[in-house]
Amino acid sequence: MNAPALLDNVRLPRWLLPVNWPQGNGVPVLARIAIEAGRVQSVRPAMGIDAPATGWDLAGTLALPGFVDAHTHLDKAFTLPRMKQVQPGLLGAIDAMLGDRVHWTPADVRERAARGLQWAWECGTTHLRTHVDWWEPDTVPMAWPVMAELAQEWAGRLRLEQVSLIKLPLFEDAAQAMRLAKQVKATGPHALLGGFVHSTNWSENALRNLLLSAQACELDIDLHVDEELNASAVGLQTTARILREIGYEGRVVCGHICALAAQPEAQAFTTLDAVARAPITVVSLPATNLLLQDAVTGRTPRQRGITLVKEARERGIPLLFASDNVQDPFCRLGSFDPVEALGTAALVAQLDEPFDTWSQALCRSDWLQRAPTPARPTLVGRPADLVLFTQADRHGWPSRTATRVVLRDGRVTRGDATPFLPR
Repeated sequence: MNAPALLDNVRLPRWLLPVNWPQGNGVPVLARIAIEAGRVQSVRPAMGIDAPATGWDLAGTLALPGFVDAHTHLDKAFTLPRMKQVQPGLLGAIDAMLGDRVHWTPADVRERAARGLQWAWECGTTHLRTHVDWWEPDTVPMAWPVMAELAQEWAGRLRLEQVSLIKLPLFEDAAQAMRLAKQVKATGPHALLGGFVHSTNWSENALRNLLLSAQACELDIDLHVDEELNASAVGLQTTARILREIGYEGRVVCGHICALAAQPEAQAFTTLDAVARAPITVVSLPATNLLLQDAVTGRTPRQRGITLVKEARERGIPLLFASDNVQDPFCRLGSFDPVEALGTAALVAQLDEPFDTWSQALCRSDWLQRAPTPARPTLVGRPADLVLFTQADRHGWPSRTATRVVLRDGRVTRGDATPFLPR
């Protein structure tokens, strides 16, 4: 199928349009997207102008840019079927995962990770970040070079980044922290330094060494932080403070931060105010946190586990939703489709206007970069990587989003675009 020169009558979300975009009955008018050589040349109001013969009439179909899935675990994906009983909660899942490591080989990890990447590609993801368990200070994990190879193989189709998920005590010694950072740095520009920051392994000294070693190696950072409903957890607030003290200039991503939801509002809001002044992006993982937090066998959970996403957004903190674990002991569900994560968040966090407002939490890959982010994102000049939701509407989205058309560089790679073709 030839790539269209124009997509007419497209429904784009409000956040992706200029502030002066014309309205009709309080709703942004439909758009006309011009495409040339696989890139978006212009986005203008459709305004009923006749489309050229090479254009498609989308008749109000919803469209989003390609997705970023900012927090996944490809090394663990699809391991659940070979496990027996998994005890409830985060620590139970960790124990089950440690028991499964005897089955891990490079071929096993590659097969499962490649399956996850294929699923992500099919749903419309263009940028995916995976964490890789790193348990020993002097041994590079088996999965680490596998992810580096997959990043090369998928280059040009999907950007794959890898994060070293290192338990915090391994950074207690400053020299060892620097050795770990240098190993990550040597992997390439798609690698980031990461750590697991939790009240069960808490050490401010180790966290400071982690941040300082990343700064010295000019590495960006991605942390699992306060993944617990413990009001006394201080990982996030300490991270924000240390970043300010050392003058860190990269980008730090803090995932989970469930403890905010358990803290008194004054304490949580003070922490968020500090985060808003730091180079920190927040990633919320609604599905996994709902399954693991407040988890006790035979008891209905009372607490939701999701972090304070509305309050973070109100403060201008960059916020993304992501898939996290997929069909492993941490989360038995999942499909590497970020829209599924937002669908869960829309219900549990009671999000208003998911399409017009919150859909950017699936699309802003610039929020993972250390470069300054634009005040108002645009499609113009970017690759024509678009996802068209052929059965959804702006009121019910993200319901009825399984059926979709995925465009890469303006060409259909998934779905049926026949209804849009000129007759």
